[in-house]
Amino acid sequence: MTYFLESKRVGLRVLCEDDVNGNYRFWLNDGLVCKYNSHHKFPATIEDLRAYIKRGYQDKSMIVLAIVFKDNSEHIGNVALQDIDYISRCAEFAMLLGQQSYWRQGIGKEVGQLIIDHGFIELGLNRINLGASAENIGTQKLAENLGFIKEGVRRKMLYKNGKFNDIIEYGLLRSDWEKKHNNYTFEK
Repeated sequence: MTYFLESKRVGLRVLCEDDVNGNYRFWLNDGLVCKYNSHHKFPATIEDLRAYIKRGYQDKSMIVLAIVFKDNSEHIGNVALQDIDYISRCAEFAMLLGQQSYWRQGIGKEVGQLIIDHGFIELGLNRINLGASAENIGTQKLAENLGFIKEGVRRKMLYKNGKFNDIIEYGLLRSDWEKKHNNYTFEK
């Protein structure tokens, strides 16, 4: 299998139409998988997923990749840099690890490092941000492990699970990322 980006355990590849026939079609309709994100408010249909994949091929303001566990070639989630602004050189990080059997194994950090490195090195981004529900301790820990800095709170921003939840905003600047990567510098 050819991967766009890869590490020891995971490969990131382009989402394809065949993915909608696999486990992907169940993730957005799974209340536990979507417990802390903005999905699972309306049913996700196969047509919705196909349209999203097609949009990913055409829309250069986003890079959406399938997360594949290399040992068994299983599609276990998706990761994205989205809302890419090429003038301000920023983007939003998003990830959905849909296969619960892969949770709490450090895969999120491995995947996050791949896509963040790609954003700073290949896309020349200056900033990557992410938002996490105040209840989503796992994503908050992931953000901190990836070097993101807590920047603020959007109060009562997400209505989920019958209540309004705060969103904690994190940011990672290229300069902070460079320090973490032994002063890697870009050609300017």
